[in-house]
Amino acid sequence: MTRLEAIDKLCESYSVYFDVERFEENEDLLAATCFLYVHSEKYVLVKAAKLWEADSNEYVYIFNVPHLTKDIFTKCRDYAHKDGMSRIEPKPGHMCSYITALFICDTCDPDAVRALKRTRIYKSFRLSYYGWMDFHTGLIELQTGKTAANGSGRSTAQLLKKTLLKKT
Repeated sequence: MTRLEAIDKLCESYSVYFDVERFEENEDLLAATCFLYVHSEKYVLVKAAKLWEADSNEYVYIFNVPHLTKDIFTKCRDYAHKDGMSRIEPKPGHMCSYITALFICDTCDPDAVRALKRTRIYKSFRLSYYGWMDFHTGLIELQTGKTAANGSGRSTAQLLKKTLLKKT
């Protein structure tokens, strides 16, 4: 499977619930973004009598990298974090936001995998009264079929495995 086929498959699986935007001819490594916005609320009799409301968001950045190095990982991670944080609106009713950086690569350096696994970015807004943000990372090395993720992104690694490596 090539990187472009993997990105197509991944975007197709995300498109069920997420708003997917592809970047075809882009000199950057960013191949696609996927955004999800969920609003839940509970009210009594009329909508003006709200008991509670909660907004959850997820911002996924898919990077197409032939060979992942620690420098490339750091650059892409910082881009995803900066852009994702600019999209978050901490306010009453905001519960959580997840920023996810996915790397589709043919090969990668052990230093890059180590840096990816050690990524811990978490932010609470106003002592979590206005919600929190958690940063997930995921990597799939297509030549070997290995996946990796940080502690928060374990489900992301499972998604990559199920979506891209399952035998059909």
